[in-house]
Amino acid sequence: MPSPARRFLILGLDGGTFELLDPLMESGDLPFLRSMARKGVKAPLTSVYPAKTIPAWYSFATGLDPGELGIFGFTEPAGVPGHSKLVQTFRPAEAIWDRLSRIGRRVGVVNFPLWSGYPVHGFILPGMFSSSAPTFPGNLRAEVEGQLGGEYPAELPVFKDTERDAWVAGATRSVVQRGRAAAALAARHRPDFLFALFRETDRLQHQLWKELARPASEIPTDLREFWQAVDTACADIDAAFRATAGPAVTLVISDHGHGEIHSDFLTNRWLQEEGFLQFQSAPNPLGRRLFSSLFLSAQRIPGVARFSRRMADLLREGHGASLANLVVGDASFEQAHSHIDWKKTIAFSYPVPEGIYLNPHNPDLATPARRASALDAIRERLEQYSEARIEVLGPEQIYRGRNLRHAPDLLIRVDDMRTEPRMDFAYPQALIRDRPDYFCGSGTHRMDGILIGAGDGIRAGANPGAIRLIDVAPTILEGMGVVAPATWNGRSFGARLGLAS
Repeated sequence: MPSPARRFLILGLDGGTFELLDPLMESGDLPFLRSMARKGVKAPLTSVYPAKTIPAWYSFATGLDPGELGIFGFTEPAGVPGHSKLVQTFRPAEAIWDRLSRIGRRVGVVNFPLWSGYPVHGFILPGMFSSSAPTFPGNLRAEVEGQLGGEYPAELPVFKDTERDAWVAGATRSVVQRGRAAAALAARHRPDFLFALFRETDRLQHQLWKELARPASEIPTDLREFWQAVDTACADIDAAFRATAGPAVTLVISDHGHGEIHSDFLTNRWLQEEGFLQFQSAPNPLGRRLFSSLFLSAQRIPGVARFSRRMADLLREGHGASLANLVVGDASFEQAHSHIDWKKTIAFSYPVPEGIYLNPHNPDLATPARRASALDAIRERLEQYSEARIEVLGPEQIYRGRNLRHAPDLLIRVDDMRTEPRMDFAYPQALIRDRPDYFCGSGTHRMDGILIGAGDGIRAGANPGAIRLIDVAPTILEGMGVVAPATWNGRSFGARLGLAS
């Protein structure tokens, strides 16, 4: 008699990193994750580049890299420089749950970044893009909210330093409710494959990394309680999933890692300084230059830094943002693009912050030879930049490259991702060391995420070697006895874990 098919639970911790989880596991704050790591496998998981939520999770779901998907960030060009649109979805590429659904395996998807649910053999409760995105089946949100006794949690609001405690408490409540929802769906629908994502982990790390980077015993109580809630939610979903009889595997993964952010590199400002981007008129009035210099200087004065963060909160939204715009001007690329001389500009960075694009409106770049020469010049000067270490990557170097129509012409990685590329003109110089965290937080992404796995067929202490995010989907399919498409970029590492179909 054939053995029952293996089932898979995938728990996504957005931005999960062992730099934070290892100390918390050792301190006893994360008993479920620690137990999984000890009885199964624990290994770094290399993300795609750019290591951002959308291209990374979409690459996981499809086994394809961004070059195959044509997705390199949250947004993509909309035909005219200075204009962009949100990426629509990974489809028509087939996600792992689509393939499983097609062959009759019941699937469930909770909080994956999708515009809407769509018909599958199972259910889809989308996340991230809209708090009211259509579900599949259509009554699924009502079912979940009936179980919760309230609304299913939406994305966290914009962080404000003045509302830090309430924001962290809201993030913790969101984790608890999302965990309850996923556990209830697992118990009721009994899927063979279930994916559930916690986005709150990434949001918290971006804003409060400096507090999380302390020794575990010194991390503020509310942040430890947040991570304890994450661990408990994972344990509850795992228990509900495993209540269905038969062999099962649980994988906890992240789309990328996380770490401290040290500096900002304003790519368009650098391109301007080097003569690759030229303006018809200056986009930065005197007020903007004075304003940005004042805010940078304030970070070095004891007692004033907190005041500047409160001021940033006031200037972030609503009437405060309108006042800031009136006084100092908008520093965004979207606003500045109308000042750019598009006949003379060679290159710009927009809409992917890690990307540099050649200007299609410059008549001097009309031939492939001239474009290649311009790229060589930009690459050479970036690599010679003495104030930071800049890696310059051509898309053909890091992607399979069959769908590069929207790819940047070059991609940059600065100081091993400890310096963040930015597209705006907020400051008068290209490199901002001792980066102020009042707008963008103190944490940023890293290439190495996490994989923790345990269950039927996984050898305790197995060493999977070097594994990539795009290798996870074919590993799951192999573990479920399903052949992965030969066209996928990813390759299964199941044999190295002990999984056998």
